[in-house]
Amino acid sequence: MAYSVSVRGCTRSFGDLKTLLAKATPARSGDALAGIAAENEEERALARMCLAEVPLARFLEEPVIPYEADEVTRLIVDTHDPQAFGPLSGLTVGTFREWLLDTGTDTETLTRAAPGITPEMAAAVSKLMRNQDLILAAQKCRVVTRFRNTLGLPGRMSVRLQPNHPTDDVRGIAASMLEGLLYGCGDAVIGVNPASDSLQAVTRLLEMMNAFREKYEAPTQTCVLAHVTNTLRAMERGAPVDLVFQSVGGTEKTLRSFGVTLAQLAEARAAALELRRGTVGDNVMYFETGQGSALSADAHEGVDQQTCEARAYAVARHFEPLLVNTVVGFIGPEYLYDGKQIIRAGLEDHFCGKLLGLPMGCDVCYTNHAEADQDDMDTLVTLLAVAGVNFVMGVPGADDVMLNYQSTSFHDALYVREVLGLKRAPEFEAWLEQMGIADERGRLLGKSAEQKLLPGASEWLS
Repeated sequence: MAYSVSVRGCTRSFGDLKTLLAKATPARSGDALAGIAAENEEERALARMCLAEVPLARFLEEPVIPYEADEVTRLIVDTHDPQAFGPLSGLTVGTFREWLLDTGTDTETLTRAAPGITPEMAAAVSKLMRNQDLILAAQKCRVVTRFRNTLGLPGRMSVRLQPNHPTDDVRGIAASMLEGLLYGCGDAVIGVNPASDSLQAVTRLLEMMNAFREKYEAPTQTCVLAHVTNTLRAMERGAPVDLVFQSVGGTEKTLRSFGVTLAQLAEARAAALELRRGTVGDNVMYFETGQGSALSADAHEGVDQQTCEARAYAVARHFEPLLVNTVVGFIGPEYLYDGKQIIRAGLEDHFCGKLLGLPMGCDVCYTNHAEADQDDMDTLVTLLAVAGVNFVMGVPGADDVMLNYQSTSFHDALYVREVLGLKRAPEFEAWLEQMGIADERGRLLGKSAEQKLLPGASEWLS
C-alpha cells in the first residue's frame, strides 16, 4: 500500500510503510549507508507529515517484514494484546503522540497499554517527537524488575559495574569490582564481558564473581556476558549463573548472525529459573541491543535501524528480563556519526523500550573514531537520568580497556545522583550503609570503607 501527502499542490508518495518509516527517521549515517534515508530535509518533513496520519491499526495489517519470513515478526504478531490496544485503536501516529504527552496519560495508563503497543508503533511515534517529548513520555513509564534487589523504582538509578579486563585476569577484575563498590556502583549487576568465550574461562569468572559477592553478602547479581549456548553449558556443569545474557536484534537474520534463536533463549531462561538463585524476584535475563547491529550483519531487510532496534525490544520483552541495555554508540560512526546522532538515538531507544514495558538501561558510549567526545556523553547521561533510565554503565575511568571504547565512569554516576538526587536500589543502599561505604543518605564515606573491604579481598588481589 502506498502512502501519500500533498502540500501546496505537490504530492509525494512512499511505496510502503517500511519506506515511509525510513524516510521519516531523523538523519543518521546508518540509514544513509543502507540507502534508505530521506534524500533531504524536505523529504524527511513530508514523510513525517504523512506518517502522522497513518492509523496505528495499520501497523497490525502491514508488517515491515513478512510474517512468514521472520520469526521476530511472528513473535510480535502472535503476542500482541488486542485488549490492551483497544483504547489506542482509533488513534493515528500523530494523535498517539498527543496522547502520550497528555498530562492525563499517567504511569498506570502506560503500563496497561504496553502489551498492545508494537515496536513499529513505538518507533513511528518517536520519529515525530522532539528530544524533550522523548524524555517527558519516557519519564512517565516505570518498569520495576527484581532478582536480588529491586530495580527501576521512582527516584532511583542503578549502575552496572563493568570490570572488564583484556586477559580476564581475576586480580584486575577483582580490583575493578572493589573500586566500583567503593563508589557505590554495582546495584544493577556486576557484569563482565569475557575476553575469551571458552567454557573454562566463563566458568572460572562465574565462580570468582559469585565467591566475591558471597564474601561481602552484596545484594546484587553477577553475570558473565558470554554467548547463551556457553551459559547453558555452564549451568549444566553446575556453575553459579545468576543472569543469562545475550545480544539480540530485531530480525530473524540478525538473531542468526548472533548465533541464537528464540527457542534457545526460552531454553536458557527456563534453565536459569530452575536454579532459583534470586531472593526477591525471578527476572533472570539480561539483553543488549544497539542501533546498527542489523545493518552491520546485512540483516536489516530494508528496515531503518531505529525501527529494527525497537523490534529487538519485542524479543527482549517476551522473556521478562531484569535488564535491557542499548549500547548506543558502540558500533561506530558508520551507524551513528556524531554526538548529536548518538544523543538522539539514546533517547529514542530508552523511550521505545520503556513504552513497550522494558527495564531500559543505556551504555552511554562512543568509539574513538566517532565525531563525539565525553561532553556529549555528559549530555546524554544527564538527559537519560531525567527521563528515568533504569541503569547506566560504571566503567573504571570511563575507558573500557578490553572492548576499546569510551563509556561512563563511577564518577559519572556520582555526578548524576548528586545533581538529580537519585538513589540506588533500596536493598543495595541498605548494604552500603551496613558496610560503612555510604551513610544513611547515600553519601560515600571514603577511607573507612576501604579499611573494611580491602582486607577481605586479599585472596583475589594477591
